[in-house]
Amino acid sequence: MEFQHIDLNQTHIRLTTDLKNNNLEKYILNLRKELEHYITKNKDFQLSLEPVNHDEEDLSEIIKRMYTASSYCDVGPMACVAGCISEMSLDYLISKKSEYSIIENGGDIAIVNNKKAVCGIYSNNPILGNKIGFELKARKTPLGICTSSGKIGHSISFGYADSVTVLSKKASVADGLATKIANEAVGQNSEDKVSNALEASENYKDLFEGVLIISQDNVGSIGKLPKIVETEEFNVKM
Repeated sequence: MEFQHIDLNQTHIRLTTDLKNNNLEKYILNLRKELEHYITKNKDFQLSLEPVNHDEEDLSEIIKRMYTASSYCDVGPMACVAGCISEMSLDYLISKKSEYSIIENGGDIAIVNNKKAVCGIYSNNPILGNKIGFELKARKTPLGICTSSGKIGHSISFGYADSVTVLSKKASVADGLATKIANEAVGQNSEDKVSNALEASENYKDLFEGVLIISQDNVGSIGKLPKIVETEEFNVKM
């Protein structure tokens, strides 16, 4: 198994893969160039907190996917960027015949695993810490596992949950939904925050496999989640 760290500006990738000499760093560098070039001409794409209308046809794949995920999740396109880079990186590795690859980009994960794997849940919760994770059964199709927080990380969030983790077939969608649902984690206490976030999740049930919400001493879930297991303490580079 190959282990690699890729740091390109705001993109911080931790890669585990069965492919040697995968050239993923070059692929991600090209993705970032396409994104940065588009942003210079389209500030609404970069700054909007809501989906952006557009009528362009000749768009690069990363821009198309960010627009699509944004429209599904009712968030701005940049709310989907980390998950989208993870998703496209995984697609690239699968196209090279990978059967086991985990791409973690600042806590947003895209994975395909032909054997059991454990993915940590990063919440910095005072009770749970960063010592729990999802035990994933072997699967041949990609899965996105993305987390948003009102307390940690650089992403904008209007809610106050320790973490909202979304599992979806597409990491770009999981990323956008994590932001959207986390924005609704508001209320007088942690129970209210979890309840309101779960209520918001109901509107997007067709887009995810499961959602886990952690706020202080309250935890809520919706959909089908993998088994949650105890892990060693871990950290995420934001």
